[in-house]
Amino acid sequence: MDDTQTLVRRATAAVNSGKPDEAQRLCEQGLARDPGDAVLHHLLAAVLFSRGAVAPAHAHIDVSLAKRPNNAPARLLAARIARSEGQFDAALAHLDAAIGNSPQREMFIEKARTLDMAGLRDQARGAWQAILKVIPGHQEATAQLGRLAWEDGDPITAASLLAQATEADAPASVWFNLGLARQDLRDHDGAANAYRKAFALKPDHAEAALNLGIALQESGDLDAAMDAFGQAYRLRPQLFGSIAMALTSASHGRLWLDEDALRRALAR
Repeated sequence: MDDTQTLVRRATAAVNSGKPDEAQRLCEQGLARDPGDAVLHHLLAAVLFSRGAVAPAHAHIDVSLAKRPNNAPARLLAARIARSEGQFDAALAHLDAAIGNSPQREMFIEKARTLDMAGLRDQARGAWQAILKVIPGHQEATAQLGRLAWEDGDPITAASLLAQATEADAPASVWFNLGLARQDLRDHDGAANAYRKAFALKPDHAEAALNLGIALQESGDLDAAMDAFGQAYRLRPQLFGSIAMALTSASHGRLWLDEDALRRALAR
């Protein structure tokens, strides 16, 4: 029979090999024999959290931290679990403790994310700016500062930062935010290109298709706009009102008096 340290090594190898079932089985096997092992509780918490079992993951990481309160990786996992539960104060407390014990870049990035998710805008902005000073060109920090600039009503700064963030591979959300900033600057062609990229990366992104339609309509390309609106409608029929409003209120639009006809046109 394997001893606890051997089970820990095997469970860690299973986690790293993408075998969560085996990892969970090994952790549970070890804890059945040694219920207080902090490392096994930590590993099991990580496996459970990766599988969406947040409450039991929380319970196991608490046991691990009770035995190893200064373990930075356990604090980081506890912070991520707490954040997923919307417990932002607890998440920040875990991150501050982790930073106090092991001030690594990853900890500061996680803290910036948590401040952002908690709606602490000024603190989040300061945290992202601090990361950008230490790691010039950091993509996530640049993108988040761009988003915050757009939310603050500064589309020029937002568009500049978000364009920088898309110089490397960027997720659909960054391209979408770039589209919003360019749209506010009335750069309709630039906005359309950004929305196309967002939609290509995330084909179920109904808002990207809707905004692409609006940008194309403002550029005078009504046929392409209708294609985009149709994609948005088929993905999310609840957007019909927004599409109808866009078609009738824009400078380049079409007046649809028959709602059913419009629905049929979009559904094709």
